[in-house]
Amino acid sequence: MMAIGRAVLSEARGPCSSVRVRDPRLRRRQAISGLMSGLVALSTVIAVGALLLVLGYVVVKGAPALNWAFFTERPLPFGEVGGGVGPALMGTVYMLAIAGVMGIPLGVGTGIYLAEYGRGRFASAVRFAIDLVAGLPSIVVGVFVWALLVRNVIGQYSALAGAMALAIIMVPLVSRTVEEMLRLVPDSLREAALALGIPRWKAILRVVVPTARAGVVTGVVLALARAGGETAPLLLTALGNQFFSIDPLAPMASLPVQIYTYAMSPYEDWHAKAWGGALVLVAVLGAMSLLVRLVGKRQTPRS
Repeated sequence: MMAIGRAVLSEARGPCSSVRVRDPRLRRRQAISGLMSGLVALSTVIAVGALLLVLGYVVVKGAPALNWAFFTERPLPFGEVGGGVGPALMGTVYMLAIAGVMGIPLGVGTGIYLAEYGRGRFASAVRFAIDLVAGLPSIVVGVFVWALLVRNVIGQYSALAGAMALAIIMVPLVSRTVEEMLRLVPDSLREAALALGIPRWKAILRVVVPTARAGVVTGVVLALARAGGETAPLLLTALGNQFFSIDPLAPMASLPVQIYTYAMSPYEDWHAKAWGGALVLVAVLGAMSLLVRLVGKRQTPRS
């Protein structure tokens, strides 16, 4: 009986002694975990703080310039106080609309092909080309369109050339987003549609794409937001205009280029208008990002 009691006592003491042996390791791991968590939290605070600092500075500097004339009037000649960015706002919307008509269907179609039919070397080459174009600096796209359209086809700076540059920037963003979202659609939906005798193209357009419409909208909005903030391609293609214009074959103003023009001037009033234009541009891009989040929360395809 004494031997059994001692064995039971030794077993009872065993886990406690092993915990004491491992206790320094546990404390070290907890210390390292706490340190890493603190570094991650510090990085988050720094990143968010920098973003809030930039946004706050833009708001403080740009809010005083916002008024009715700022949104409706055209820029005044050099040195005169007053005017606004009306032609630039209209030109940005105008060129984005043309770019959307050219780029969105092409991007969506490419995404559908890569997700539903893309197999083999040709599909791999298409993916590589899309990734390459997506990684190109925007000024390279502007130089390409300038050499192709501005010099050899249209013969002058124009809104159409600017819209073409923006469309090239939009296509890879739309196509890659659409491809990834279509891949999230369950194969059971495709198989069910095909089992009913529906042609494959009709099953894609009526079943697969509507299921992933949130991803399609997300890709389109993100592409529009990216293109809406580009300056370098428009400097080389649309150039700019101080007056209201809807002629696609004539130079046209845009908000990023107008901000650049105001910021590079030596006049304080124009500097204030540059901050106001930057605030408007940030607000528009922020609204687009918010729209993407709202659409993504309401309709997200589940695999």
